[in-house]
Amino acid sequence: MKALLILGALNAALAVVCGAFGAHGLKARVEASLLETWATASEYHFFHALALLLVGVLAKQFGAAGIVTAGWILLAGMLVFSGSLYLLVLSGQRWLGAITPLGGTALIMGWVWLAWALYKAV
Repeated sequence: MKALLILGALNAALAVVCGAFGAHGLKARVEASLLETWATASEYHFFHALALLLVGVLAKQFGAAGIVTAGWILLAGMLVFSGSLYLLVLSGQRWLGAITPLGGTALIMGWVWLAWALYKAV
């Protein structure tokens, strides 16, 4: 629980840093479509950092191990989804886009796992 709260807060800060870097540091260096890709990565990164905070609070409230598991799945999905897009933009290696859907699938699984864990816990 505590780890998810800390990781959520740190990832929220990192998402803001990445968003600012994309808006200011990359603007003159990459094409517009890659800036959009970076923006998508930072948006999903931020939303799921907030989700980690939510999951940490829910886990503390309900004490269900399944809720914590959902948080770890969301973290993995966030790292793979946003991380692959960040790397794609920075490296120019378009093949990294093939990894992104794996992260998206993990994000979906994390939300469904959370729903199931809450159903069982409440």
